[in-house]
Order: sequence, then structure tokens, then C-alpha cells
Amino acid sequence: MKILVALTYYRPHISGLTIYVERAARALAARGHEVLVLTSQYDRRLPLEEVRDGVRIRRVPVLMRVSKGVIMPTIGWWATRLARWADVLWLHLPQFDAAGIALRGRLFRKPVVLTYHCDVTLPPGWLNRVANQAVHLMDHLAARLADVIVSYTEDYARHSPYLSRYLTKVRVIPPPVEIPVPDPERVAAFRARWGLEGQVVIGMAARLAAEKGVEYLLEALPHILAVYPNARVLFAGPYRNVLGEEAYARRLAPLFERYRDHWTFVGVLEPEEMAAFYASCDVVVLPSWNATESFGLVQVEAMLCGTPVVASDLPGVRVPTQTTGMGLTFPPRDSRALAQAILRVLAERPAFCRPREWVAQHYNTERTAAAYEALFEELRASRDRRKKGA
Repeated sequence: MKILVALTYYRPHISGLTIYVERAARALAARGHEVLVLTSQYDRRLPLEEVRDGVRIRRVPVLMRVSKGVIMPTIGWWATRLARWADVLWLHLPQFDAAGIALRGRLFRKPVVLTYHCDVTLPPGWLNRVANQAVHLMDHLAARLADVIVSYTEDYARHSPYLSRYLTKVRVIPPPVEIPVPDPERVAAFRARWGLEGQVVIGMAARLAAEKGVEYLLEALPHILAVYPNARVLFAGPYRNVLGEEAYARRLAPLFERYRDHWTFVGVLEPEEMAAFYASCDVVVLPSWNATESFGLVQVEAMLCGTPVVASDLPGVRVPTQTTGMGLTFPPRDSRALAQAILRVLAERPAFCRPREWVAQHYNTERTAAAYEALFEELRASRDRRKKGA
């Protein structure tokens, strides 16, 4: 099967969305399908064409940016050419160009599947308000043109202002989650490198971005340090020059300085190092506070490495702890409640631990790829039957 995947940003850009698509695309390619990703050349140093892990990538030059969005004048030409080639179009929203690509699917009688990753809210400002409305309009047009809309969870679908309008089209497919089994030698080396012996380690894995709620973990630290003076936060992920988050980083800089003895940035880690990171943590925290977080892949990665989680009580985000029992939730933006949840997990940690196999039976990349493969085949067969009957 020829699968055209369309999204605004793809690897090496790091976000939950790009990681999701990379994992699923790679798994579908491994299952024998031709997978081609149509995305932006958000960085001019990136090649226009390349192959990564069996997945072909076609990047379209960017003329200008509007907040985190991009304007690509030639996207229509490429979408037309590749929609003709594909057997199925798989679009990832939010995406300004989704409606145009979905329309091509309708015109060429190709099945169109949307995966909706999160509701989007851009920072204040008149230009961002205009951009926000434009993206929302295009996403709604894409929904009307699509055959199926995929949500990570039913919980998020029912609470999302967008998805709740299209529940008759929604299918739930759990996201692809994978992380190597932590290697004891790598874990020991990681702990030695960062001087973690004798410390209570609180992990956070994210971009340094406003919606991730980093300030609430910073505000929770005094309450945690009152009980565990040796507590230390390890932050894994991009934290310098994060696209669109420069002002946020500057605002938090004084707090990072205040807690410099209890907060360490470890940067972007490779998968084996991420496994060592999670295994080195006593608890991992996901303090996101708005609907741009619809699940939180990192919390399941932590669980697969044996580490319990404290996550915001948000639609979709609360599902992994409810499903596995490996953690607690707290009211979003409540730093005191976050501290209390962290302290409880630290005090009762064995009660929140489960075997890796328990978590993997609920979340794994092969399960996700098989579900998409079955959906694509179902839609293609249905479209073929309609063509024959026409």
C-alpha cells in the first residue's frame, strides 16, 4: 500500500506529534508499505528529500512563518502530485494545509484519514489570533472531507471542542509508544555521569515550552525540598532556542537560577539514554496545563521503564495512569497539589509500580501500526466497492 503522510513538522524536529508519526511511519514501512512523508523544510539546512528508516521524506520550502505555522507556496503542487500516487492519505492535525490535501483525496477518490493530535492555542497577539482562526477553519474543512478521524483516547475526543463535533467519524487508536529496556550498565553510567547517588530524582521529559507547565514544577519544588532536601529535577529534552518559546525561557530563567542546585538540564537524549534517564528517576512528572497536551507519550515511556508518573488531570492525559495504575493525577496549574502528588508517589512508590509487560499490553508501536493498517485496508476496500458500483 502507498501511504502519503502529511504534517507540518517532521523529524529532526522534536515534539510528541513528530515522535508519534515517525514511530508509526517506520513501523508501517517495516510491514512492507511504501510510506512517504510530506512536510515542511522548516530549517533550510535540511535536505529536500531523504530516506530515514525506510520512510521517504519530501520537504517543501518555507516562504515565511506565522508564529509556529509555516507558509509553503508549493505545497499544493506537491500535494496534487503525491495524492495521485498514494492509495491512502493520512493527515496529522492541527495543520493549516490539511483541508487542501484532504480535498485532493476527495477529488482523486482516495481514502482520507486524519489523526488529531491536540487542540491548538497560539500565544496572545492579533496575528496569532488570525492564524489560530485560520488553522481552526482549515481543520474543520479537513474533518468534513475526511473518511475517518483518529483520536488517541475516547476521553480526549469527547472533551475536545474539535473532535466532539465529529464523534460519528472518530476511531480510537492508542498511540505508538516504545522505549528500549533499560540496560543496567547504561543506567549506572547515567547516574554516575549526573551525580545522582543519594538523591531523590524527579524527571521531566519535554520541550521547554509554555504549555508544558514547567513553572508549576518549579513552584512545587520548595514543598518537595522541605521533605526531601536532596531532591533534584532532571529535565530531558530541548531547552535552548526552542522554536517560538524564547520569551518563555527568559521568564523562567530566574527560577532556574534560584534552583540551580536542584534542577539539571540533560538535553536531548538518544533512545537508550532516555531509557536510562527514566530508570534513574524515582518519579516522572507531566505538568502540562492545556488541551495542546492530549496524552503525553513520555509518561508511558517512563512506565515501561518501571517509573511511576504524576500527570495533570486533563482529558486524555489522565488515561495512562487510569489504565495502568502507575501514578497519580493532580489539578492542572496547582503547584501545591502537584507537590503533594509527587510526595505521595515517593512515599508509596512500590504501590505504583507495575511490570513492563503490563504496560506494553496496552501501549506498543506494533499494536498501533496494525490498527492503522487495518483501517487503511478497510477504507480502501470500501472505496473500491463504491467505484465498482458507480
